Amino acid sequence: MRPTPANPTAWNAYLAEGNATQARKRVAADVILRHPDGRILLVNPTYKPGWDLPGGMSEANEAPDDTARREIKEELGLDIIRLRLLVIDWVPPHGPWDDQIAFIFDGGTLAPDQTAAIHPHDEELSELRFTTPAHAVGTLPSRLSRRFAAALQAGAEGMPRYLRDGAPLG
Repeated sequence: MRPTPANPTAWNAYLAEGNATQARKRVAADVILRHPDGRILLVNPTYKPGWDLPGGMSEANEAPDDTARREIKEELGLDIIRLRLLVIDWVPPHGPWDDQIAFIFDGGTLAPDQTAAIHPHDEELSELRFTTPAHAVGTLPSRLSRRFAAALQAGAEGMPRYLRDGAPLG
C-alpha cells in the first residue's frame, strides 16, 4: 500500500525514495562582465585548456544565480548583486560528461576602479583579459562561443533565450 500525506513520516520516506532515483543534472553558471569601454572579461582557467567566461559549477542544492555570485567572489573578489538571465542551454552528454544545464547571466559593467584592480583571486585562474565581444566569440571554445553569442543577442533584445546544445529552438 502506497503511503499518503495523512502519515507525514511514511509519505516523506516514500518521496525521498523517489527523489533518490531521479536524474541529477550538472549545472554551470557563467557571467558576462563588461569593462566601461564595452569589452568583455575572459578568464584563463588552470584546470582546462582555453579561455572561458568567469563562473563555474553549482554545488549541491545551489541556485544558478547564487553559483554565479559565489564563483565571481571566489575567482575575482567581486561582489555582484544584480544579475540578469541571458541564456539557459541544455548541453547533451559528451565525452565522459553527463548532460548539463548551463546559464549565462549579465553581471553588468564594472566600475573603473574595479577594472583597474581586478585580478585572479584563487588558483583556478592563471590570467584574465578584457576583449571585444567579436574577439571573445572567436576565442572561446565552440560550444561556449555559441552560447556566448546567443547571450549577446539576448541582452540586445532584452529577452532570455533557451538553447539546446547552443542552438535556439524554433
